[in-house]
Amino acid sequence: MSTLKGKDLLSLHELTVDEMEEILELAAELKAMQKAGVQHHLLEGKTLGMIFEKSSTRTRVSFETGMYQLGGQALFLSNRDLQIGRGEPIEDTARVLSRYLDGIMIRTFGHDKLVEFAKWADVPVINALTDLLHPCQVLADMLTIREHLGKNLKGLKLAYIGDGNNMTNSLMYGCAKMGMNFAAATPKGYEPDAEVVKNAKADAKATGAKIVLTNDVKEAAKDADVLYTDVWVSMGEEEEREKRLKDLAGYQINKELLKKAGKRAVVMHCLPAHRGEEITADVFEDNADVIFDEAENRLHAQKAVLALTMGD
Repeated sequence: MSTLKGKDLLSLHELTVDEMEEILELAAELKAMQKAGVQHHLLEGKTLGMIFEKSSTRTRVSFETGMYQLGGQALFLSNRDLQIGRGEPIEDTARVLSRYLDGIMIRTFGHDKLVEFAKWADVPVINALTDLLHPCQVLADMLTIREHLGKNLKGLKLAYIGDGNNMTNSLMYGCAKMGMNFAAATPKGYEPDAEVVKNAKADAKATGAKIVLTNDVKEAAKDADVLYTDVWVSMGEEEEREKRLKDLAGYQINKELLKKAGKRAVVMHCLPAHRGEEITADVFEDNADVIFDEAENRLHAQKAVLALTMGD
């Protein structure tokens, strides 16, 4: 039986290296089965509750489709559908939903809220994004890198360019766990979370990975196997748009920066993309196959998480 059965997925830092590998191996297997038209109802009769306080294209469609393909059912629950949006305590909602559901997926703002919910829930709770972390996206990213650059990720270099946000934090955790070298180039004042950096460096020490944080995009991109970026203005930051565009103007993935990376380097983006801001349109289109494989792999990576945490 998998050690992931009944376990929450709140952060990649909380997973072992073996558990990360298990998720990626099963994700690849489930993807192959789906492509071959082989039925894989590993969660027949199971129900996933999906709590959305932040809207999303990829998260809702991939989790809902994934549960259907696994033979289970997904319930979309917004703040308007739950008493939690009218003041019911988190601990009450978590305990009630645990009596009805086999698993709960949450996409929200504050990470502390997710942690509190998981504390009171008796079923697996999956982090589908908080302002601090986005582990499911990074599992999809690792699956994509394996497909394009080979299964052995150890020793590869991923360079993140842009805002030190939840993607930077989770990519740092993912790379550290998989033995990948990680570099992040962010402007001053936009650095990744200090506690995440501390934890990731501890994980990296165990796997031999290197973590470099810099304000220099060329330093970060040098000899990288993967260049990665995300939007400069995330949901909830719209009021800061003009300031962010100005501060992050030099942190764009373009053809000039791509010359600093390794010869076989691929460019990745977790989407949605704002062409002309964090990435140029030509670089995006040149790497569209990788980027949309990455988007598709949210489905397969999350199905693996669901099957391993909720399955029998």
